Amino acid sequence: MPAAIAIRHVPFEDLGLLGPLLERRGWRVSYREAGVDDLSGPDLAEADLLVVLGGPIGADDDVSYPWLADELETIERRLKGDKPILGICLGSQLMARALGARVYSGQVKEIGWARLNLTDAGRRSCLAPVDETRVLHWHGDTFDLPEGATLLASTALYANQAFSWRERALALQFHLEAGAAGLERWYIGHAGEIASVSGLTVADLRDEAARYAAPLAPLAEQCFAAWLDAIG
Repeated sequence: MPAAIAIRHVPFEDLGLLGPLLERRGWRVSYREAGVDDLSGPDLAEADLLVVLGGPIGADDDVSYPWLADELETIERRLKGDKPILGICLGSQLMARALGARVYSGQVKEIGWARLNLTDAGRRSCLAPVDETRVLHWHGDTFDLPEGATLLASTALYANQAFSWRERALALQFHLEAGAAGLERWYIGHAGEIASVSGLTVADLRDEAARYAAPLAPLAEQCFAAWLDAIG
């Protein structure tokens, strides 16, 4: 049975829709908790799949979160070894940083459901089902496209929303994994951030999720399934 390990930075940002899909396809799924568990161990470096999940911290905030050094080293080892790795939101930013790209604060926070525009490469990738589809975004930082990476998607606010690197690394700034059932935990956990954005309310986010989350779920599963097939 292949092993998938997810690095989780906050309890409510978990594998979401991806967890049950992995289990149905015969994967053994487990979590490592950032800031608590050892992120430098061989189990993470050698797992059949590593998923680096989202969280509200900065990808370059090593001073406040010194364990980021271990996490980055593990990500670098997997990228250099061409071992399957999926980065989501903070995870995508950490992958970009591990590949030598700049990660920095964006001009505005992108929180809510916005249309995803795929590049030509994106339309040929596992993300093809979500071209011009509204997906959940929840970030204030962004990154430059790493050297050698292939840009897959953009939005009106941020050009670099997804990239692939070599054959087995996929970075998503947005949240394909977030199903409607789990989002109430996000509204609680991110209450302070929501309140800090002028004009943004929990009621609006809840209404958007009611419109867009259910139609997105089967498309997201298609994307993840296609990527899992591609990595072998």
